Amino acid sequence: MILPEFGIEGQQKLKASKVLMVGAGGLGCPILQYLAAAGVGEIGIVDDDNVELSNLHRQILYSHQDIGQPKAEVAKSKLMLLNPNVKVNAFVKRLSAENALALFGDYELIIDGSDNFETRYLVNDTCVALGKVLVFGSIFKFEGQVSVFNYNGGPTYRDIFPEVPGSDQSPNCADIGVLGVLPGLVGLYMANEAIKLICEIGECLSGTLMTIDALANTTNYYTLKIDGRNTNQIKPVTQVRESATVIEIMKQTLDQWIIDEPNDVIIIDVRESYDFEEFNLGGINVPLYELQQGLESLPLQKKIVFVCQTGQRSKMAVKLCQRYYDGLVYSLKNGLTSSYV
Repeated sequence: MILPEFGIEGQQKLKASKVLMVGAGGLGCPILQYLAAAGVGEIGIVDDDNVELSNLHRQILYSHQDIGQPKAEVAKSKLMLLNPNVKVNAFVKRLSAENALALFGDYELIIDGSDNFETRYLVNDTCVALGKVLVFGSIFKFEGQVSVFNYNGGPTYRDIFPEVPGSDQSPNCADIGVLGVLPGLVGLYMANEAIKLICEIGECLSGTLMTIDALANTTNYYTLKIDGRNTNQIKPVTQVRESATVIEIMKQTLDQWIIDEPNDVIIIDVRESYDFEEFNLGGINVPLYELQQGLESLPLQKKIVFVCQTGQRSKMAVKLCQRYYDGLVYSLKNGLTSSYV
């Protein structure tokens, strides 16, 4: 608090902040410890994995006696010993399209320490849909990456990597190994970004990808540009309705609307294109991560119904629209898995 850039005001901002950590592994361990030590008011931890012997060389929050126990629960107990004034919520579950919306909703800052591409894209897309800032980090053998996404209209993860790579192109630490200290180096930079964002000090890595090579002792910075398919040029409504309710409709209601008002209803399927081609209810296909760029062209004079597989991504789509428009939009309840389909 004696730092003039920080002061009591900065400490109060930390105390009032809520941060969600996705993954309590190599990156999550140092991040969680420094956020708790800094006095972040509330920390959520999402991880469905258990502590294993092979984790201990890099996941320094755990010890030998923790083997076999859920990482989220163990991390919570360790953080409470470090700072009992921090509220810690352990979610022993795997992040999925079904629970991401609910888990992210209560937190103002999201930190991604996951080790697989599927989760990274889900974290990014959920942050975009909800307007959450994302602190990103990844590790690979001796190399690490750090950036801040979706900050003040800045680039998102998909601006660097638009599509999910194939399974043969996405090895994790268990497949290829990682230098034990590397997640510590990268995790500390991620924690630093989180603290600066919360306290509104310094310059964050939005629009910049920082890379670290632990073997060569080099750090490089690359300027990121917003992908042409995700221009982020649309302006939000004057009063953003962050707490607006997502209106869900049943399949029977949608069917009746189509019968009664066939020209006034538009279905937008927010699944991936290959899922849409395999089966759909008609309408148009706009994957969730491409939705923001096309918001200006949506015919809001019509009834817009978003559709996905389970009804979760369609709710994200509704949330995204509510951030930019006052018009009513709907989500198909239970998606294509509905018993009424």
